[in-house]
Parts: sequence; C-alpha cells; structure tokens
Amino acid sequence: MTIDLALVWAALIAVSVLAYVMLDGFDLGVGILFPFLPEEEHRDTAMNTVAPVWDGNETWLVLGGGGLFAVFPLAYSVIMPAVYAPVIAMLVGLIFRGVAFEFRWKTERWKRVWDWSFTLGSAVAALSQGIILGALLQGIPVAGRSYAGGWWDWLTPFSLLCGVAVVLGYALLGATWLIMKTEGEIQDLAFRLARMPAAGTVLMVGLVSLWTPFLDLAYMARWFSMPLLFWLAPVPVLTGLAVISLAFGLAKRTDYRPFLSAQALFVLCFIGLGVSVYPYMVPPSITIWQAAAPDESLSFLLVGTAVLLPMILGYTIYSYRVFRGKVRPGEGYH
Repeated sequence: MTIDLALVWAALIAVSVLAYVMLDGFDLGVGILFPFLPEEEHRDTAMNTVAPVWDGNETWLVLGGGGLFAVFPLAYSVIMPAVYAPVIAMLVGLIFRGVAFEFRWKTERWKRVWDWSFTLGSAVAALSQGIILGALLQGIPVAGRSYAGGWWDWLTPFSLLCGVAVVLGYALLGATWLIMKTEGEIQDLAFRLARMPAAGTVLMVGLVSLWTPFLDLAYMARWFSMPLLFWLAPVPVLTGLAVISLAFGLAKRTDYRPFLSAQALFVLCFIGLGVSVYPYMVPPSITIWQAAAPDESLSFLLVGTAVLLPMILGYTIYSYRVFRGKVRPGEGYH
C-alpha cells in the first residue's frame, strides 16, 4: 500500500496549527484581558497561570511554520509575499509579549509599560493571525508559480472580521483558562469577563460561517450540495452544542466546562475551515499535492518528525501535569 506522504504532511501541519491555537490561544487571551484586571495582584496571578507553559505552547507555531517551509515550499513561497505585513506584525507582537514576561518582574518603575507591552503584543499577534486566516480563505491570486497580488490584498473587510473573531476567541479562551486555574476574587472577575467575549465569539463564528461560502463557489458547493451536506451536518450541530455547553458552564459557574467548551468550539471551527479549503494548500489554485516537495524529501523529514513529535508531546504533557491545579495569589514560577 502506497502512503500519500503529501496528505500525511498536510494533516501533521494542520494538527500543529490547531495545537498552537488551542494552547497559545489562552495565554494570548490572558494578555488581551490584562487591562480589565484592576488590581496588580490579579495581573500577577493571571500571568503566573501561564508563565510555566507559554513558551512551550509556541513550539507548535514553529513546527507548523517550519513544516510549511520544508514540506510545501511552493505554498510557502506564495503565501508569505501575500501576508508579509501581518506575519511581521504577529512576530513583533509575540516578541514584545515574550520580553514582557521577563521584564515586568524585574522593575517597579516600568511595570505598567511592560503590562501594556504584554497586552498590545498579545492583541496584535491575535489580530494578525486572524487576518492571515482571512486572507488565505478569501483566496490568494497566483500566476504561474508566484504570488500575483498586491501589497494590500490581505486587508479586506472579511480578513478584518476574521481578525476580530480571533481576538475575541482568544479572549474567551483566556477568561475560561483563568476560571479553571484561579479561585476567589479573580475567578469571580474571570466569570464576568468571559461573558462579552463569549457572546462576541459566537456572533463572529456565525458571521464568518455565513460569509465564507460566498467567497468561492467551491466553498458553497462543498457545504450545500448533496450528499456532502448530509455528511457535514454534524459540524454545525456539534458547534451549537458546544455553545450551549459554554453558556451552561458560565451560568452554573463550573471550573472546567467553560474552558473545555471553548476549546471544543475552536476545534469544530477549525474542522469547518479544513472542510472548506480541502484539497487546496493555497486556495483556490494550488492543491496539497501541487505544493508538496518530492516524496524523497517528505520521507526524510517524516523520519525526523517521528522522533521529534513524541518529544514535543511528551514535554508538553509533562509540563501541564507538573503545573496542574489552581494558582493562588502570591504563588509564582518566575
């Protein structure tokens, strides 16, 4: 039996991107919510909930981006010129956020400056990721084997809508993470803070879902033609159930259900996006197989990944296990 290496690698990169969104999303969300935490003790506690794991979470972004460069070089060479500006903005935001993690503990005079660096870095990174997603979904013009669009093609109402959706979604993940990881006054505050991004995320998911099929006839055919409509119907149904579970968890003030429901909502949205763009690596013109490197390269890289990926999974699971449980005021890992 012949293994479709290009499809295997597309799945691996998709899983890496999803892992990044699920893991780094909540600590970006904590940064986005920072200005809404009025007391310095609240901000310290919130940052301490993510301090042990935030840098490990970003490993998945490196794996996804590096995999795209090595395994799908044509897709990389087309996508990057199309979204250079938001990619650079994302990287600058992540740098400022990472520096703020270290510097805000070392100074009193400049602590507020680094608090805002943490917030703005998180918000810019989240907004940029959403814009990149929107630019990819709306289609990238290709001529031959090169990007054929302009410098500002990524900036459209749809890409901005996706950017706002990701910011609100990450804020929801951050709020529900704080619900799960804290107690007392800060947990009460997190429950209140979760309401607006929860409503906003549900609204944005609905708007993006309604808009996406009209971006390309292929999207429309995939979601609204038989028998695909029958097979894909569970995705919106499960999304609705995730929203109900999230609302129930927030109303009943449970510790874990809001976070798990928000994560389920992200997973289902990611599945929906995958269904929309498959089999394209660069919609609407370059497929997974057209973008892939030669099979020899794919095989060689897959051997290395078979060694590397279990190590990444292992230390990720171990770090979350070591730092499980509630984080209380005054406790920290910095």
